[in-house]
Amino acid sequence: MMAPKATFLIAAPTSGSGKTTIARGLMALFCRKGYQVQPFKCGPDYIDTKFHEAVCGRPSINLDTFMASPEHVRELFSHYGADADICIVEGMMGLFDGYDRERGSSYEIACVLDIPVVLVVDAKSAAYSMAALLSGFIHFRKDVRIAGVIFNKVGSEKHFQMLQQVCDDLSIACLGHLPKSPALEQGSRYLGLDFSKEAESEELIKALEEHVNWEALSKLGVFSEDSALSPAAVGAQESLGLLGVNLDFTPSKPGVLIARNAESFSFVYQEVIDAFGSVSFFDPETEVPQLDGIELLYLPGGYPEKHLEALVANAACRQAIKDYAERGGRIQAECGGMMYLCERIVTDEGDYPMCGVLPYSITARKSDRKLSLGYRQFTLDGKAYRGHEFHYTQFFSEKSGKAERLGETPKSLVQVYNAKGEPVSTPVFRHKNVLASYTHLYQI
Repeated sequence: MMAPKATFLIAAPTSGSGKTTIARGLMALFCRKGYQVQPFKCGPDYIDTKFHEAVCGRPSINLDTFMASPEHVRELFSHYGADADICIVEGMMGLFDGYDRERGSSYEIACVLDIPVVLVVDAKSAAYSMAALLSGFIHFRKDVRIAGVIFNKVGSEKHFQMLQQVCDDLSIACLGHLPKSPALEQGSRYLGLDFSKEAESEELIKALEEHVNWEALSKLGVFSEDSALSPAAVGAQESLGLLGVNLDFTPSKPGVLIARNAESFSFVYQEVIDAFGSVSFFDPETEVPQLDGIELLYLPGGYPEKHLEALVANAACRQAIKDYAERGGRIQAECGGMMYLCERIVTDEGDYPMCGVLPYSITARKSDRKLSLGYRQFTLDGKAYRGHEFHYTQFFSEKSGKAERLGETPKSLVQVYNAKGEPVSTPVFRHKNVLASYTHLYQI
């Protein structure tokens, strides 16, 4: 193993600054240079982690202080980063943006782990005004270590020299820049990036190698499971009053069968999979699952609405799942998995029958798109559940004359709340031993 082990969090003042592009590019660059890179992602995002895994060749792990306790976040970081040379954490949104002020933010993760932050700043159309912006981020909280800055969308060498002066005057390390170039920008789709694209960009890797001080980055921070938090980090945790679910990381559930497909069923946290005992996978688009003797059928979220013809064509799979549910088989279905269990999914192209376990219809028509987004929590049978919801599809009402329209959200088994404890309309369904919801759960 190369030494010292580096660890840092890549953050930004706002979304759209380029932190995902630079995080992914640095992961690829370090891997190419022979380092074992363990990727992490702040928050509940599933798509950025898929880019990380494609680049690093190992699963990217979500770190989230709403869905898990600070102690568990540290356990995850230590467990998955134990054999890595470099641990790179990609932040979310702006550095201090959380579900309640800075709670749940990238800043909070940096404090929990006591690791340095590399700030990615969009410098387009700005020069010395960057001094005011950076000074604010450096001094706003004393318990976060801003180790340096990488400027994005730099127009010229002269522009970069002006930005270097900013760093010199603020006594903060300038770790390099990325030139302004369409070839270095990434498109977006739904939540995060389009993970159907290639994992690496040669232009991006070359630009980072040439313009960013990756040698300095490879020496940033050292994390140890036994290391004590700095006094500032301890104070930050106490003042924030960090809470969360402390998950049991000991494998305990044997015989779990998980639906897996690159897009249709792909949104599942790696630590949830690893917490199961014996796990196997099947593709609902092409395979018929063997359901005898399993303890749990897990249907995670994804984009089933993008692959409806394949799902409909595999009628034997849909029938096997319905039969399993009706004879009392245990199923956990989340978002896209819940949609798959419904009677049908309607799109602008047509009407597609699904498994028929749940007596509901889903619309994915463009005219019906409505964003539902946020953390979710509820208690069922004495157990606290936490997770995250993100979708544009909605429940569809029955026919009204010849027209079909949106109706009221079906009745929920329990009241669901957001991160602030406010009630939301997200329903939770139970049919025999089936538990289904639009919420992606962090624990099963």
